[in-house]
Amino acid sequence: MILGRDRLNLLDVEVTAVPENRMAEVLTGLIAAGGRRTVVGHNLHSCYLYHTLPAFRELYDSADVVLMDGAPVYALWKRQGHAAAPDASFRVGSTDWIKHLGSVQGLDRVAVVGTNVPSNALACRRLETLLPGTKVLGWAGENWGPEKEAAIVDELQAFAPNLVLVGLGMPLQENFLWQRRNDLPEAVYGAVGGALDQISGHQVLAPRWLGRLGFEWLWRLMISPRRVFGRVFIEPWKLAAVLAGRKFRSTQAGASK
Repeated sequence: MILGRDRLNLLDVEVTAVPENRMAEVLTGLIAAGGRRTVVGHNLHSCYLYHTLPAFRELYDSADVVLMDGAPVYALWKRQGHAAAPDASFRVGSTDWIKHLGSVQGLDRVAVVGTNVPSNALACRRLETLLPGTKVLGWAGENWGPEKEAAIVDELQAFAPNLVLVGLGMPLQENFLWQRRNDLPEAVYGAVGGALDQISGHQVLAPRWLGRLGFEWLWRLMISPRRVFGRVFIEPWKLAAVLAGRKFRSTQAGASK
């Protein structure tokens, strides 16, 4: 970790407490520091994957920034209390920080990896509008496999970007970033999930006021019912079982000492 910022534990995952209006500063610092840097988001889905997939957990443990994303995670953060005021600006999704890229210093080459061909192309064009003078190249994520992955890694090496937005969905994007960490060029990597489709307009982002009320999940359920149903109605119970099991084992280990 290179950030000297406050970090706290949420559902046994270490999260970075940084408000949206400081993300340009954070990204500027990451680019200036050099090396491979990673920005990821934390919600209930990522929490479940963190506790069940080793590669996913390794990436999150090594990430430079783990942002609070998702109403349930933000609500837990508010309950824990914090030195800074627990306002909604500390809940930062991928689209929230991407819109601040125009204020990031040292950003001149952006790579966009993920979503389908038309959505990727439109996301690149919109990013070029947001970032005049910045070169933006895109690679769609359709038909992802070992050969395509290897080819994209080679092309990223040739492009030498400052920032790479990876929108392959969880956990594919995290597995890609972790398994290929020694092959990828030095850059800041943002695991942005469906944000590329939201940037392109192929997916409508839920109104922020709906998220503040805790009903963003309902919006997503209406937009993508088959993809979201399990995450909303099944996965939270599985996560609760995983966390309960961890707590029980920890209690038993403490009692045996």
